[in-house]
This record gives sequence, structure tokens and C-alpha cells, in this order.
Amino acid sequence: MGDTDNTRETHAKGLCDRQVDGGLEEDSQLREAKKELETWKMKAERADDVKSRLIVEKLEEDEAKEKAKQEMIAWVKKQDECQKEFTQSMGSVQGELLKLAKRKQDLLDKLKMCQDQLESKRAESTKLKQKFKIFVQIPDTEVRFSAQDKEESDDDSQPIRGVFIIEQRPTVLLRGGQALITFKEEQVASQILNIPKCSVSCEDMSLDVKPKRITMDPAVKFEVHLDVSRRKLVVSNIPPSMPEERMRDRLMISFSRPSRGGAEVQGVEYDESTGTGHITFLHPGVAEILALGGSYQVDLESEVNMLVGPVYQHQLCKFQTFCGAPKRTILLDDIEDIEEEEDLQDHLEIHFQKKSNCGGDIQSIKYISGGKVMQALFCEEAGKRED
Repeated sequence: MGDTDNTRETHAKGLCDRQVDGGLEEDSQLREAKKELETWKMKAERADDVKSRLIVEKLEEDEAKEKAKQEMIAWVKKQDECQKEFTQSMGSVQGELLKLAKRKQDLLDKLKMCQDQLESKRAESTKLKQKFKIFVQIPDTEVRFSAQDKEESDDDSQPIRGVFIIEQRPTVLLRGGQALITFKEEQVASQILNIPKCSVSCEDMSLDVKPKRITMDPAVKFEVHLDVSRRKLVVSNIPPSMPEERMRDRLMISFSRPSRGGAEVQGVEYDESTGTGHITFLHPGVAEILALGGSYQVDLESEVNMLVGPVYQHQLCKFQTFCGAPKRTILLDDIEDIEEEEDLQDHLEIHFQKKSNCGGDIQSIKYISGGKVMQALFCEEAGKRED
């Protein structure tokens, strides 16, 4: 009995211990569960926070995406506008380029035309220059001293002044088979020129000739004003045998010698590059006498014969050109050589003297046969011709 009670006591005690241990274990599990619950709550809260943040970020991204989309649409629209504007500008620029290209071509064509005109004008100018040039050797002419200018009679330092009038007489080149007739009246020449063809009777046949108006080459008239120095002399053919300063001294000494025709020298100019110099004497008259001699001996290392001449200045004045046609002279052309030159000229003169042939009094006539050439000169005052 006692053992059974002990056993029951022991069993109850064990059961109680087990119950206590089980309660403790349940408490522990409960705490762990609570702890785990707290953990999961925290995780859930964190998840909610992450979810909220992601939602916010998504909204922001959607907003940014929408904004970017709107900006992209705006940029696309602006690009289209720029493309349209570029296309218009390109069309405008191409139009301007076409206009500029056309203007450039027009300017090039105008430049070429102006260059052609310039070449034509140059050729014409060259031709006129050749016409107006006088290719004649003016013969030596004796000049008679008539009177001295009263204003210059008492001043020997003034240069010797001369005025030369040069006049070119109008000319016509008369070729073979042509004739020139000068009538005494202008009306007769005008009547003949109105006839296209004249039939001239010879001994046993007739001759047709064509009256023509004369075209003369341009003629010129001008004055040459010449001043010759009384105190200066030009020296040439100076050899470069010594320095310039020493050469000036030698020239001064040599031209100062009265024994050689020299006199007191006021100044000396010397140009080594050209081998020329100018001597200025103190008094007039010496240079004139030495210039007439043409040469002068100068003492260098040895005596050298140098050329001397006058110093002068010339000026072209009152240049005039004349161009026209004589009113009383006509040209007969296409004349056949059917007779001797003198006989045919007589027949022409007889024909054009007759009033029945619209002719009149003839002042002069000249006919040349084929193969000949003659220059006809015209006088200014009366239309008179000299052949």
C-alpha cells in the first residue's frame, strides 16, 4: 500500500513535472511564434514599404515616360517643321544659286562682249594712231630771222624760243584705171555724183565710168613749241673711267678752259649709268657756240673726244585732226585702158566739160592707167590738187 502510494505520488509528480515542462515548452514556442510573427510583421511592413516605394517609382517613371513621350512628340514636330523650313530654305537657296549662276553667266557674256569691244577699240585705236602718225623725213629748211620779241630782247638768260607749225595735207591714193576731176563749181560735181554711170565717147567706141565721192585719209595740223637753252649743254659718250665726283671735277675743269671755247661753269650734272652729263655755264652764249661744234675734248687720264649738243624742251600744242571729202572733186572709177593715157584723159575732159552731160568748167584732171599708183594731195584753200 505504501509502495502504491509512493508510486502514485511519484507518477503524479512525474506527470506534474511533465506538465510543467510542457507548459514551459509551450511558452517558449509561443514566444518564438510571437517573435517570428513580429519578424514577419516587420517583413510585411518592409514589403509594404518596398511596394509603396515601387509604386511611387513606377508612377514617377510613368510620369517621366509620359513627359519624355510628350517631349519626343514635340521634338518630332519641331523636326518636321525644321525639315519643312530646311526644304523651303534649300529651295530658296537653290533658286538664288540658279539666279546667281545665270547672273554670273550673263556677266561672263558681258565681260566677253566688253573684251571683244575693247580689242576692237584697241585695234581701231592702233589703226587711227597709224593713220595719224607722220612717217616723213622733214627736209632741212633755212629759217630766216625776222624780228626779236621785244619782251625778251634785253634778257639773254631766256631760252631761244621757236614755234613750228606742221600741217599734213589731205591725200587720196589714186590707183590704175581711176581719174580725179576738180570742177570750178560745187554744183557740177554734185550733178555728176548723182549719175550712177557715165558713157564717155571715144574715137570709135564708148567707155562707161562710175563717178564716186572721194574719201580722204584724216589729216593733222599741230604746233611744236621749242625752247633751246642758252646756258646749258648736254654731253654724251662719257666713258666710265673714274668715280662720279672725280668725273664732275674733270668736266668742270675741261669746260672752263677758254682756250677750247669754254667759259666759267656754274654747275655740272653727271649720270654714270647713261654716260651723259649737263654743263651749265654762268653766262649765255657759250653753250650755243659749243653745241654747233658737235664735240669737245675733255681731259681724263687722256684726252677724250665727247659729243655735245644743245639742251632743249619741246611741247606739242594745238593738235587738230581734219577729215572730210572735197566738194568740187570727184573720182572716176572702172576706166578701161582702151587708149593711151593722155588721149583717154583728153576724152574724159571733153566729156565732162559739156553741159549736155551735166558737166562744167574743169579746173584740173588727172588720169592714170592700169598698174600705176599715185598719191593725190589736196590744198586747203581752193580744193586744188597736186599730183
